[in-house]
Amino acid sequence: MKQYLFFVVWIIIFNPIARTQTDLPNDYLSKDFHKGRREAFRALMPENSVAAVFSYSEKVFSNDVNYFYHPNPDLYYLTGYKEPKAVLLIFKELQSSISQNYNELFFVRKRDAIKETWEGRRLGVEGVKENLGFTHVYEGKEFYDFSVDFSKFDVIIHDEFPVDVSDDETGYDVFGLMESFRIKANIDYNRDKIKLQNLLKSLKRSLSVDNLAYFMSYCKKLSMVNAEVRSDPIIKRVINNPDASEMNKIKADIKIKPKGIDYFKDITRTLREVKKEEELVLLRKAVKLSCVAHNEVIKSATPEMSENKAHGIHLYVHKHYGAEDEGYAPIVGAGANGCILHYDANIRQKLNNDLLLMDVGAEYHGYTADVTRTFPATGKFSPEQKAIYEIVYEAQEEVFKICREGTPFSALNTVASAVIAKGLLKLGIIKDEMEVRTYYPHGCSHYLGLDVHDKGMYGPLKTNSVITVEPGIYIPANSACDKKWWNIGVRIEDDILILKDGYENLSEMSPRKWSEIEKLAGKKSKFNELGLPEIK
Repeated sequence: MKQYLFFVVWIIIFNPIARTQTDLPNDYLSKDFHKGRREAFRALMPENSVAAVFSYSEKVFSNDVNYFYHPNPDLYYLTGYKEPKAVLLIFKELQSSISQNYNELFFVRKRDAIKETWEGRRLGVEGVKENLGFTHVYEGKEFYDFSVDFSKFDVIIHDEFPVDVSDDETGYDVFGLMESFRIKANIDYNRDKIKLQNLLKSLKRSLSVDNLAYFMSYCKKLSMVNAEVRSDPIIKRVINNPDASEMNKIKADIKIKPKGIDYFKDITRTLREVKKEEELVLLRKAVKLSCVAHNEVIKSATPEMSENKAHGIHLYVHKHYGAEDEGYAPIVGAGANGCILHYDANIRQKLNNDLLLMDVGAEYHGYTADVTRTFPATGKFSPEQKAIYEIVYEAQEEVFKICREGTPFSALNTVASAVIAKGLLKLGIIKDEMEVRTYYPHGCSHYLGLDVHDKGMYGPLKTNSVITVEPGIYIPANSACDKKWWNIGVRIEDDILILKDGYENLSEMSPRKWSEIEKLAGKKSKFNELGLPEIK
């Protein structure tokens, strides 16, 4: 026992891992930024309301190893906190108790010298106060017994509860904090029912034979073991084997979002849609370093290069400039693989004479780029590759012309689709402009920020919002057109800052014109000189 106590004391006092880390980056978002975002959130809350924002749960990668932890972007946005096992409460009005007055409470993961030796440093209560600027901070285990009377509030604001949160049975991991919150706030919640509601939402967005059959099977399975699911009127109708016509009527009747969730989504979408200057500094860096990576791959590529090696160059450049991660699974697909919209295997051994489509963006201090470049591994476009590329380029150019404050978000894809349809019709690839969705099946744009598909209201464009413009054409083998077009996939994607009377292309340092790409491909990269030993 004495030896164990000595070990603990040694860790706390002498182990350098448990001390404050030095030489950290000095360009993180400031605590004043996060405080300002909480104040902005509070200003949008209805009278007599409280909001709860939870951290994300840790996820198992393999056996007893977790994935690298990624914080909940909403919680990070409001606090700067990047650890699990936490919940933030924001109150619209000042709250009074016997000992203190407060308008926010933050419950966080406790310090643990032994675990910090194995898993890394934790801020703890005092660290959060000192580094993040909070006054009322407590350990997570105090949340259950903390005296907050949720019954007095007219609105309790919170996000949807995830259905895949693990439970370590302590009562104050994310699962425990959510359970305590539901009990204290008297929120009715059934995990199986939430799964079904999420599936209902996906059906409400898009109904197909495949997802309808899957959903009906799932409903029947859960209704057999869960009485609350079985008694739901919508679920009852689904279980009775509706045809597509009846299912469309059911879709119209689906109303599943509680009021508090509506408020949470509207507030966070409103705030995160428009970027503050501190955010734009980080976004610009994420985009620029991603462009450098794209350029280096274009310069170093040969028909003998593998998709994985191309991805590796991106990753090296990202890390060289201090990016913590990639903002999404990288898409590095040659030829037929470039026609798979979310291809992420990246294992083809040779690029050969095909186009290489690279949709790769770095994440820098939480903010992600989203840049796509498509180029020929030979360094020269074939006539067919060039013809398709120029249609996509023209579509992007036409969309840029309407990128300004006030433009309806839906107009971006309308313009892109019209240009692509006209181009494909001219080449004889389609016979009617209505067939354009066959080869251009996705939207042109989405918001960009803390998430690659960031939050926003998707109404008229606003100054200082950041969007992607990413038209594309994908013609897989066996398409109903001349074989010479098969396995050509082209997407060009840039990150655009919306201004009052125009836009700024944040990713302009990576060329887009076919002639400029060929010129860049003719240059040599330092990666061409990299010589590593052969391993068989």
